[in-house]
Amino acid sequence: MNSNSSVKGRGAQKNTNNKFSAYSYETRDDFLEFCRVEGEIADRNKTQYIPVFPKTIVNKVTSPDVGMSYSMNMYQGCEHGCIYCYARNAHEFWGYSAGLDFERKIMVKHDAPKLLEAKLRSKSWKPSTIVLSGNTDCYQPAEQEFQITRKCLEIFLKYRHPVGIITKNALILRDLDILKELNEYGLVGVNISVTSLSEETRRILEPRTTTIKKRLEAIQVLSEHGIPVNAMLAPIIPGINSHEILSLAKAVSEHGALSMAFTVVRLNGSIGEIFTDWIRKTLPDKAEKVLHQIQECHGGRLNDSRFGLRSRGDGIIATQIHDMVRLAKRKYFEGKTFPKLNTTLHESYKDGQLKLF
Repeated sequence: MNSNSSVKGRGAQKNTNNKFSAYSYETRDDFLEFCRVEGEIADRNKTQYIPVFPKTIVNKVTSPDVGMSYSMNMYQGCEHGCIYCYARNAHEFWGYSAGLDFERKIMVKHDAPKLLEAKLRSKSWKPSTIVLSGNTDCYQPAEQEFQITRKCLEIFLKYRHPVGIITKNALILRDLDILKELNEYGLVGVNISVTSLSEETRRILEPRTTTIKKRLEAIQVLSEHGIPVNAMLAPIIPGINSHEILSLAKAVSEHGALSMAFTVVRLNGSIGEIFTDWIRKTLPDKAEKVLHQIQECHGGRLNDSRFGLRSRGDGIIATQIHDMVRLAKRKYFEGKTFPKLNTTLHESYKDGQLKLF
């Protein structure tokens, strides 16, 4: 056993240092050898749920190239463990690492439904779509136990307020009853993330996520009930899933998706170190090629903070990805349209029931 041993069932293979902390931590080979000799477990690799109590839950999104105005997150950290996840860096604000801590220390906002209701009842609030999972997946494994997302959906229905959902977990179908009611009023739109059609690729990129088959089935079931679905083919990673764009677009369209969107991977903040460590351990033969191609998409860097370009990329490889996406949209989404959500009902339901006068 050594420091290069795989952390099973996780995306990140180590904890990176928190840039806001004066301390750094290192797992040394001599410590691991001591544990082996003594028969002790150096790392139990367990997920910990930590209750937190924020004062607000709805966040205004000010980034000019993010397609939402407001978001909310019931959980911070995400057990899905997607190695590329941009939200990893946010864990450092809570005093944790963007690496393994992000996947194993999940903060749970039990008061989210109450905070949401207070926001929607506020006299100053004007209805605008609030997106669940602007940062971490609202249907990650923690939701099976805590059901905070379901409780929030009930609040959105009570106040007739539009809600968007981003997820890669088929657990969303548990709430099909509420989603159908929301959709009767044009109040819900769902974004399902499908990163690859290969289970092997899915398993190493997103180790604790729903299988590709289950995600496609979720798109189909939602679509069959008239609930609009946008497929998120994101991120596109050169050398890993960039060759799948057409096949991905075909699959999600055939299962009922009304539109598709994509981003080119960028490894901002600590994610560059986490991803580099992961790919050299997981795909050593491909590692340097993939890293160089990602850099080619971002002016020679893994990280790209340029608004308008950071999620789109530039250069030859990024241009090829964009060309392929345009072809996919023409081929598989011609005539399909994702509807705008209804913002006209909420004012009449500010107090939780229809105002007659």
